[in-house]
Amino acid sequence: MTQSDLDRAQSLITSIPDYPEPGVVFRDISPLLADGPAMRAVTEALIAPFAGQFDIVGGLEARGFLFAGAISAMTGVGILPIRKAGKLPRPAAAVSYTLEYSTATIEGPDVLKKGERVLLIDDILATGGTLTAAQSLVADLGAEVIGSAVVLELTALGGRELTGEVHSIFAE
Repeated sequence: MTQSDLDRAQSLITSIPDYPEPGVVFRDISPLLADGPAMRAVTEALIAPFAGQFDIVGGLEARGFLFAGAISAMTGVGILPIRKAGKLPRPAAAVSYTLEYSTATIEGPDVLKKGERVLLIDDILATGGTLTAAQSLVADLGAEVIGSAVVLELTALGGRELTGEVHSIFAE
């Protein structure tokens, strides 16, 4: 992975104005996901600071699952799927949080071992509600978050004020 690989990957992220509602600019990573070399460069960059430090990767629904799957395949660790409420048959823990426009709940299955080291992965850090809830969820399940990484951080929305340190590949 080189800086030019990452620059090209970043150029694939598009902005869609007024979606999902007027005044919001949606960042679409679909073109990045559809490009194998860009996906590989971003995935390698997500895990670089955490190599050898995690036992399992926690992917946040839904686009975080895609990167977590790639990380799992590259590193040989398992995946903790962190899902929206009602998607797991027997959730072991749930955390509710505030979104930009509403509230939500995420759930996790009973697959973690006590003290297991978890790397949390999501596509975008905006206000930080989802990632902060995932950090709490992992703690509630008896494991330790060793780091959080995102593809894109929207710095103006102040998500780090809630989440603490986050490894971001791109920021705007």
